[in-house]
Amino acid sequence: MNIEEFQSYCLSKKGVEETFPFDEHTLVYKVMGKMFALTGLDSPVFSVNLKCDPDRAVELREEYEEIQPGYHMSKAHWNTIDFTGSLSDPFLMELIDHSYSLVVKSLPKKVQAEWKAL
Repeated sequence: MNIEEFQSYCLSKKGVEETFPFDEHTLVYKVMGKMFALTGLDSPVFSVNLKCDPDRAVELREEYEEIQPGYHMSKAHWNTIDFTGSLSDPFLMELIDHSYSLVVKSLPKKVQAEWKAL
């Protein structure tokens, strides 16, 4: 999956916005104002930080060389995934979906209702 496919996939999800809240090089995707994916546009390797269930995060890191603890993030809740490695596009989409779902589930009930209404 390349950066354009990643961007398109993230933006296809309900309630998602593309932002640059930190600097002009850090692309962040938020659902209803909460971050679920980010990537550095100036990085030599296309990698993405995605939220992950802590138990699953450990399992994924043990199984896949391309998945590491979240760079500059909570190591328990975020993974950094190398999108240029051998991981398949469907698997990368599953990891994006998992991150998105975790964030949606953590939204306050009122915001979840707004999200559902979109």
